[in-house]
Amino acid sequence: MTSPSPEYRSTRRHALDEQVAAEPPLAPPDLPLDAAPVPVESHLAALRRPIAVAGVVEDGLVRPLDPAVKLPEHARVIIVATPD
Repeated sequence: MTSPSPEYRSTRRHALDEQVAAEPPLAPPDLPLDAAPVPVESHLAALRRPIAVAGVVEDGLVRPLDPAVKLPEHARVIIVATPD
């Protein structure tokens, strides 16, 4: 059996932890009875990293030079200027 470790939290942090612990649990989600179970990861937003593509910026619009590049909406893009 391990011995308890000393308390290193500040009084403010301790009070915040107690407040969070005292909150009532969240209600279960309102799902239809025939809903299939899914892993929690499917509910979490996927983190998207910025991508770098060769292109130009014209009047505030990003235009990749390669027409095969398809960017998702609200994508983080780094346009790399090419010397022409």
